[in-house]
Amino acid sequence: MKVILLENIKGVGKQNEIINANDGYARNYLFPKKLAIEANNENLAKLKSKQESIAHKKETEKQEAEELSKKLEKIILKIEVKAGENGKIFGGVTAKEISEQLEKQYGFKIEKKKIELKETIKTIGIFNIDLKLYEGVSGKLKVHVIGR
Repeated sequence: MKVILLENIKGVGKQNEIINANDGYARNYLFPKKLAIEANNENLAKLKSKQESIAHKKETEKQEAEELSKKLEKIILKIEVKAGENGKIFGGVTAKEISEQLEKQYGFKIEKKKIELKETIKTIGIFNIDLKLYEGVSGKLKVHVIGR
């Protein structure tokens, strides 16, 4: 019997996948626990429209990420920090700080986990930071760290 899985089931399949299941397994376990539905024409049509909707949403998000990437390449984010002699910073500039300043100064909301800092910035200067904006879409941001 062909069924459409409604949830990920370890060893069986992933959500929205069509699988062949034994009649007894489907009727006595999958259907009562609402883990799957029968793969009839109506349910297959619903699944197809749902998958098209998800694909459209992903494409839209990817385009938005590409546009954001182009905007970010044009700006230079300035962050003022306390610094001592020789351009050494007290503490450091973290991904969280970069994220907060980007939202405060330019209104771009980027999660700190999408900012790829190899290590905390500990000196004054201009740094090129890599960003992972979306699956397959990355960007660059110039950060100018200024001492007070």
